[in-house]
Amino acid sequence: MDIATIVGLIIGTLASIQFGMGGFQYLSMFWEPNSVGLMVIGIIGSILIGCPFSEVLKLPKICMHVFFDKGHSLKELIAEIVSLAEKARRDGILALESALENVKDPFLKKGIQLAVDGTDPELIRVIMSEEMDAIKSRHKDGRGMIATMNKYCPAWGMIGTVFGMILLLANLSDPDKIGPAMSLALLTTLYGAVASNFILGPIADKLNSRNTSEMLTKTVILNGVMSIQQGDNPRIVMQKLEVYLSPNQREAKKN
Repeated sequence: MDIATIVGLIIGTLASIQFGMGGFQYLSMFWEPNSVGLMVIGIIGSILIGCPFSEVLKLPKICMHVFFDKGHSLKELIAEIVSLAEKARRDGILALESALENVKDPFLKKGIQLAVDGTDPELIRVIMSEEMDAIKSRHKDGRGMIATMNKYCPAWGMIGTVFGMILLLANLSDPDKIGPAMSLALLTTLYGAVASNFILGPIADKLNSRNTSEMLTKTVILNGVMSIQQGDNPRIVMQKLEVYLSPNQREAKKN
């Protein structure tokens, strides 16, 4: 569970209610079912038009990545790779086959298996690099759908405002209809701004951060596998991979 995402949602929601709406007692004033319906259905329509249906079905799973981070600790990952390098150095690279069952990361397991099978080093690099490219492409598609929704949110807010103003002007002679029309006009714009800047925009940013982190992890794995395959000394393997750690992480690792 990503605590930062949860805390951010809570803080942003409480700040909006307390300082924007004036407190929980005014919460009902900012609820307009027609505005919500227009925003939700409108955005769904836009995303269905703009993206393949098979990709749209993946949206719930994509959004879950914001709340659940399966990322590795780079320090632990480097320690695992160095341990494998020590075993390969001591017992030979074929001995790593027995250690594969303890390797949890699929990408690392695949790389070690390729090395154990005697695959040409350049081919190992090509295979693993192409898999990284495929993962980046899938991540880009997921972020693209969120970006599409974010792009159209403010527009649907403005559409709601236009609808509300038309209804307002058409019913100036009926005071009972002016309030609901004005509510639709103003709240739809508010909903669009909130959805764009508090939900969809940050989700896209978090997914981009997740992608950067995963690509860094896989780069460490790729370089570690290549180093093991080349028969590097475990100390050399560690020095090669520690360049991906920040200075603070390196000091913490020594301690």
